[in-house]
Amino acid sequence: MSNARPGTAGATRTCPHCKTTILESSSICPSCRHYLRFDSPDAQPSKTITPLNVEGRIRHPAEGGAWEYSVVLTIRDDEGNEIAHQVVGVGAMHPGEERTFSLAVEVMPTNDMRRPGKRGMKH
Repeated sequence: MSNARPGTAGATRTCPHCKTTILESSSICPSCRHYLRFDSPDAQPSKTITPLNVEGRIRHPAEGGAWEYSVVLTIRDDEGNEIAHQVVGVGAMHPGEERTFSLAVEVMPTNDMRRPGKRGMKH
C-alpha cells in the first residue's frame, strides 16, 4: 500500500474482490475488472491517458524442448531507484505454441498538486 494519505494522488486501497492493490480513485479494478463504485450520472468521467502501450509476440519454433518463461515487471523512479519489482506470470511454451504479451500504463490526471514523500508510490 502507498504512504500517500487517503484522498491524495497515489493513495491506494485493496480491491475487495481480488485483493490487488489499486488506486483509491479507481471506479473499476484494473486487475479483475469488477466495479468498485458507481459514480453519479452528473460526475465527470476521468480521462484516462495511455502514454505507454507495448505488445510483443513470441513463437516457439517447431523443434526443441519446451521453453519456460517468467514475466517480470520493474518500475523505477526518475533517479533510477526501484519502486516495485514483481513476477507477473510464469508458464511454459511447447514447440509450435505462441504467446502474446501486452503492457499498458494508464494515467488519470488529478487536481492534486501535492507531492508525496520520496517513496510515496511504493506498495
